Amino acid sequence: MPSRLRAIVRRALPSVAAAQFPALVQLAALFQLAALVQLAEPAELAAQDAPADLLIINGRIVDGTGAAWFYGDLVIRGDRIARIAPRGVLTGIVARDTIDATGMVVAPGFIDIQGQSNFALLYGDSRLVSKVSQGITSEILGEGSTPAPLNARNLAANANAQQQRFAEPHGFGNWLADIETRTMSVNIGSFVGGSTIRAYGMRARAGAADSAALAEMRGALERAMQDGAFGMATALIYPPGVFANTAELTAVSQAMRPYGGLYVTHMRSEGDQLLEAVDEAIAIGRDAGVPVEIYHLKAGGRRNWPKGPESIARIAAARAQGLDVQANVYPYTAGGTGLTSCLPPAAQEDNRLFQRLADPAERARIRAEIERPTSAWENLCELGGIDNVLIARLSVDSLRRYGGQRLSQIAAARGTDWIEAAFTLIAAERSRVETIYFLMSEENVALNLQQPWIKIGTDAGGVTPSANAGLVHPRSYGTFPRILGRYVRDEQVIPLEDAIRKMTSATARRLGIANRGVLAEGMMADVVVFDPATVGDRATFEQPHQLSVGVTATIVNGVPVWRGGAHTGAKPGQILRGPGATDGSARH
Repeated sequence: MPSRLRAIVRRALPSVAAAQFPALVQLAALFQLAALVQLAEPAELAAQDAPADLLIINGRIVDGTGAAWFYGDLVIRGDRIARIAPRGVLTGIVARDTIDATGMVVAPGFIDIQGQSNFALLYGDSRLVSKVSQGITSEILGEGSTPAPLNARNLAANANAQQQRFAEPHGFGNWLADIETRTMSVNIGSFVGGSTIRAYGMRARAGAADSAALAEMRGALERAMQDGAFGMATALIYPPGVFANTAELTAVSQAMRPYGGLYVTHMRSEGDQLLEAVDEAIAIGRDAGVPVEIYHLKAGGRRNWPKGPESIARIAAARAQGLDVQANVYPYTAGGTGLTSCLPPAAQEDNRLFQRLADPAERARIRAEIERPTSAWENLCELGGIDNVLIARLSVDSLRRYGGQRLSQIAAARGTDWIEAAFTLIAAERSRVETIYFLMSEENVALNLQQPWIKIGTDAGGVTPSANAGLVHPRSYGTFPRILGRYVRDEQVIPLEDAIRKMTSATARRLGIANRGVLAEGMMADVVVFDPATVGDRATFEQPHQLSVGVTATIVNGVPVWRGGAHTGAKPGQILRGPGATDGSARH
């Protein structure tokens, strides 16, 4: 009996026996199966006789399911995994290329559930060097805002032809197509931004959406789901998303339910109102009838660190009631966002922040609101303390020297208080001013990583060391290797197999990506090979532009994109579309 037939019959026996057929029926079923396989055998053998594209041998295979590792070999043909077998079984395989993974772990490529590479993919270095050097093979975009869909009201006066395409009825699909045309080293998928959807109906205005605006938002969301969005991703501390109330978010989210959409959220609070924000996210999912995913679960500000375990308990309680609520994290005690997160949201309404800061009366009004805080918004400078606010980079010549300094240092150097220093930096840069906030506890980071429903995201864009000046958050370079090095190998917070599951199949299943996230025959050949003894992050907050170490090969759709410590130049990435895509182009 041919080896392939023996394997199929061996797999079939348990299922036939489980059906408790009479012995004669079992035998007939097996003979029928044998006949079918014999018919197919010559063609399949011919395909197997052709040289493989890549052979990975002698590795410790961690398949992404959470199952225990085993020593094995893996064969890649084209963009698929053709064979996986225990070490030494696949003898006589001829391959065009071979990776000897002795001493290495071979795992599914990592899936970054919260990437921020929008700009790099369309206008920058779409190789995403800092990502592939971590072993990332797929990145999911969309937190808060996406370049599309737009409508005529939201087009800038000087909109280019590309932006015009994003304002067509299926602008979200056009955006994905433009990324694919440019080519990229990793697979790319996206949620549609919740702030983008709100702007579609309300522009940048505050206030409740009326029925007409709700209808526009729901229509835009439905079309984005048809184009392949995985769901809607809100960012409820930033305008205009902050202006959306719970009822609006629920009503809009209902529109994606028929498409299998996921409501994923950067919650309204990760500090003083953390528990209330968790309750809101759960309520939106329950009332809209959609699953909920919480971005970068954390308890921000020392006074809120005790709320970390309680936030986990609330998610666990919701799950016990049958509500599909999960979360993801990055493994750092600092977050990164704009300095504008220290200003009241009303200051940014209608995109008129810079005009308001230029008006002495408006400036005084904003200051007064900062000095008299309320629970209506969360001031990250106050939450962490200005000694824990690090300005990443500045571009204006007169201010550039303050890049890499704490806000307290800048205020002292300028002889002002921190509020005036923040006003000056934001107004001069005419940007949100990239800032790192040290807010979280190491104990909560470890506790979050241990939860079975956690997944991993960088919350960062892909960058290239040689092309960057100024600080970026080290998570751009180190998220996945940091977990494998610090939290798996050194501190043994979670086992290797569980860490890999949270980086791979957990995200693939969450998003409905059918053919990635697990090493198995027939799956897409997204693979990472790394040294468990040396894998780790090198990027720091002070010197972030340092590649991680220990990842020896990153393979996307069967093609190595990172090997021997360098990018290969290959860009085999594909667009990933959600389960509700209706144009027939979904590629998982």
